Amino acid sequence: MLRSLRFTFLGTGTSSGVPAIACDCAVCTSTDPRDRRLRTSAAVRFTDSDGLPRTVLLDCSPDLREQALRFGLRRCDAVLFTHNHVDHTWGVDELRRFNVVQNSAIPIYAEQHTMEHLQRVYKHIFDRQNNVNDSFVATLVPCRMAAGEPIELHGMRFEPLRLIHGKLPIVGFRIEPVERLAAGETSAFPLAYCTDVSSIPPETWPRLRGVRTLVLDALRYKHHPTHLTMDEALRIAERVGADNTYFIHMSHDLGHAQTQAQLPDSVHLAYDGLVI
Repeated sequence: MLRSLRFTFLGTGTSSGVPAIACDCAVCTSTDPRDRRLRTSAAVRFTDSDGLPRTVLLDCSPDLREQALRFGLRRCDAVLFTHNHVDHTWGVDELRRFNVVQNSAIPIYAEQHTMEHLQRVYKHIFDRQNNVNDSFVATLVPCRMAAGEPIELHGMRFEPLRLIHGKLPIVGFRIEPVERLAAGETSAFPLAYCTDVSSIPPETWPRLRGVRTLVLDALRYKHHPTHLTMDEALRIAERVGADNTYFIHMSHDLGHAQTQAQLPDSVHLAYDGLVI
């Protein structure tokens, strides 16, 4: 039986983060800690049926080191990548510290185009034998994944869902326990994690049925070619009908307190460190 199943928002900001460099807007200068947003990523943490703690990361943002220190990440059992963009992959070097702590390699899961990006950018990791100096690098095990083909990790199922990010096909994840939860455990799962979305293709809508929690891109109010606006995200949230929806990947156009006050009761702006 699984225990202590929780989902942690490690970062909820857009690619520039909030505050943005050299910006003096009301959100970037806000004293509300919920307006301080690291780059978007998340962690699924639980205790498996053997009593071992497990952590599965969703993306590796450039802020992974700060996120791990701030929110108490002490291990990484796998990383699942949504796509190949910098704000979701440039924390990979930080995984090396988890290798040391765990004394084990870390499997990483990605679609082919994302894996090719990782192997090109992190050539010093994947072609370590060709490094001039044998320096301290991560030990990773590349695993290809595909939309619609679930991955089971330590009693949890992660099903890649096809999403569209502008012109780029990416994935989100439907996440739910495979094994029974311990007595007395409550759960926000099944949970659908859908970051960097501009549209949801027809084949994905059925896989969003029955989710209790929807985590969804909501960049700003103004149109953007590769992200959902607030109004578009609200329409999707209403159609999915999850018990609770949490918006992520937000720009400095959205101040936490004032935006939250305008949202339906079941819809929330996520914030860094929030645990559900």
